[in-house]
Amino acid sequence: MLAAALPRAVLRLSARRYPAGLRATRAAWRGGARGEGRSGRTGFERRRWARPVGGALGFLGAFSLFPRDAEEDGEDAVILLLKRAKLCPVSPQLSVMKGELGEAEKLLHEALRLSHQSENRKAIIYTYSMMANVAFMQGQLDNAEKLYKASMSYLLAGDTKEDDNAILEMSLKLASIYAAQKQHKLALAGYEFCILTLEEKIAKQKDLPEDVLPAEEKANTRLLLGMSLDSYARYLLNINQLPAAQKMYEKALQISKDVQGETHAQTVVLMSDLATVLDAQGHHDEAYSYVKRAAELAKETQHPEEHMVLNNLAAILMHKEDFLQAKQVYKEALKQAQQKGDVASVQHIQEELAELAKRRKGSK
Repeated sequence: MLAAALPRAVLRLSARRYPAGLRATRAAWRGGARGEGRSGRTGFERRRWARPVGGALGFLGAFSLFPRDAEEDGEDAVILLLKRAKLCPVSPQLSVMKGELGEAEKLLHEALRLSHQSENRKAIIYTYSMMANVAFMQGQLDNAEKLYKASMSYLLAGDTKEDDNAILEMSLKLASIYAAQKQHKLALAGYEFCILTLEEKIAKQKDLPEDVLPAEEKANTRLLLGMSLDSYARYLLNINQLPAAQKMYEKALQISKDVQGETHAQTVVLMSDLATVLDAQGHHDEAYSYVKRAAELAKETQHPEEHMVLNNLAAILMHKEDFLQAKQVYKEALKQAQQKGDVASVQHIQEELAELAKRRKGSK
């Protein structure tokens, strides 16, 4: 089995340039729109199916590669290295959150220099992982691949096991990079390795008492599995393996409900995404039940991507030939997208309204 050779074997592979026009998926799953859905058209969009709204990676919002004490423990914290150098009053993580990726990159390069200078191994690993995340978010996939591999090499050279969540999260990001590069064998092997390893790990941890393994760590491992299932589902959807994608979305949704609750932003996203793949297979009634609930929850919780969920609801209503209701929902989605300054979604919804008008005319 190819997946059995990961992640060590993948570290020996050289990076490949990814094709022009492809964009990196987002590094965090915060309930925001997926990179592909907002900024470019994919095969399933061209067929005018409802489009997924969730970010491809990041079940935890800001899933940490390392334990909290590694971020706070004296010299091991990159943040403290930066403060000691008096480079900037904010951390690179905060710069990333603000979209200041260029500034974050500069800070992290300096942090790496200081880490090597002090021979601080934990700081080197942490900085490499942060640099990889920044490159990933910028769409610099070749660079991100090299940086993730560098970080993994340092971890595996120490006492870190291959089923450690840090290794598995970086393996997942490598799989998503290979998916974007259309290196299908590597992508499939990466997803298989992450999912199977996490399922085995969760089964082993299930009955461990709280004093041996805290409930929070168990939950984090389950959420990492959910993140892996979601990312794999997106990949399967893009290569038109719809029943398999549906299965992955269903599993990811169940994990999100169990661990985070039905009203959590990511659960809402997953309901909408599952509706997308059901709609793509022509299961419009089942898709409608999921997306209707997602829209209700999005409104109740003031979800930041409510307009994207409404867009999906309108698309499925259109496919059910409920044209009048679809138009009303599209208009509300358009209004919200305009208020939020989401130019890509405004354009997409306007195109969908034009398609709706054609369909209404053709049905008369």
